[in-house]
Amino acid sequence: MSLNTEEFAAYLTDFRHELHRFPELSTQEVETTRRIRQQLDHHQIRILDLPLNTGLVAEVGPVDGPLFVIRSDIDALPIEEQADVSFRSEHPGIMHACGHDFHSAAALGAAILLKQQEAQLVGRVRILFQAAEEVGVGAQDILATGALDDAFAIVGIHNDPSLPAGTIGCKAGPLTAAVDRFAISVQGIGSHAAKPEQSVDPIVIASQLVSSLQTIISRNTSSADNAVVSITQFHSGSAWNIIPDKAWLEGTVRSFSAQARQVIEQRFQQIVVGFAAAFDVEIDLDWQAGPPSVVNDSHWAAFALAQATKSGLIAKEVDASPIGEDFAYYLQRTPGAFMMVGTGEKHPLHHPAFRINDQVLLPTAQYLADFAIAGLTSHRAG
Repeated sequence: MSLNTEEFAAYLTDFRHELHRFPELSTQEVETTRRIRQQLDHHQIRILDLPLNTGLVAEVGPVDGPLFVIRSDIDALPIEEQADVSFRSEHPGIMHACGHDFHSAAALGAAILLKQQEAQLVGRVRILFQAAEEVGVGAQDILATGALDDAFAIVGIHNDPSLPAGTIGCKAGPLTAAVDRFAISVQGIGSHAAKPEQSVDPIVIASQLVSSLQTIISRNTSSADNAVVSITQFHSGSAWNIIPDKAWLEGTVRSFSAQARQVIEQRFQQIVVGFAAAFDVEIDLDWQAGPPSVVNDSHWAAFALAQATKSGLIAKEVDASPIGEDFAYYLQRTPGAFMMVGTGEKHPLHHPAFRINDQVLLPTAQYLADFAIAGLTSHRAG
């Protein structure tokens, strides 16, 4: 494909809009995978034969050279879109409210740019179009295929509406939080509301649990840990004059250090066991560990910011964010860096009116391609 800069930007924008119109939830990205595969085939970019139900891995460069990896994600969210755009989601209740359509289009653009320079590449570049990031399992599925076994570095991006358009944000060390999810069920004894002495009131017990769990952060972790416990659901009862027999809580924990994460889970267990004994009731804690914290390699974080300047973008060292990201699993195996790409938009991630600034798309694709080339050159130089 021979396109000038304006035409290539329009091509990538059209592709992003196509993905945006037809979003698919995690592990269900069949058509999204097909659309990406179709574009890669059109540009004669080889696709690895891997045991993936959705998502795919493409590769550019000599088959036996050192391996640099770029990661994007492709899944959408169960959100009804409210954005006033001509390419609004055509799938009711599903929306690209986290910008994974942007990530996919930028990665496709990088793959095409690298393909155009394939003869000059001093190694391989693999481009991951990863499924199921939103449910925290897609990265592990990719790792299970062995696609990163011989990689010397991996980079990934996430759009950030709060950063000015054209900014690359990065930092060494923890960049995103570990994400854990919990659900607590309290099995009490119901009664008439006029005779509470005949009940074991699960609402009273669960309410005290809410208060006690908040003390984990204030009294068991350092203020430097920046950990958070948020209880986001509390359900109980069905009538105004009945004390119910059950109550149910759900929420999330965010943390940046492995030690704080361990302490918080232990304290959850201890508090639940203690309340069960104190009130002589059955309390069940369902703890679901999600992705760990994204911890950027110091060398590649500095490389990312330096490359941003070389690519004509704004380099900014950013603060850690409490969002979750399963890119963390890659960094446990391979050094690299995760970067935030500023889009300068009004609404935050996961908002039903979320939008992306398409003017940032081509510069992001070029940045990823430049990063891969510079990374390979640096690795070869030793």
